[in-house]
Amino acid sequence: MAQLLGYRLSFALFCFLFLFIILFIMSTEKGMAEAKICQRRSKTWSGFCGNTGNCNRQCRSWEGARSGACHYQFPGWACFCYFNC
Repeated sequence: MAQLLGYRLSFALFCFLFLFIILFIMSTEKGMAEAKICQRRSKTWSGFCGNTGNCNRQCRSWEGARSGACHYQFPGWACFCYFNC
């Protein structure tokens, strides 16, 4: 009986470690497939950027970017678009 319990515990430990290793490998591979994001100043936005939502909408619809946001760039705020590199 004690030997059977020992085998069950060993099997459970083996299964746990196996699943842990598989999940670890899957999580590291996912990071390799992600695209890098490049930013550039919007080519269609002019003037002060005070509303990130509007900047995001314009970058996505007019410039085909993934997103957009207002950021400070001397001497003021500008709309920046984010693309896959």
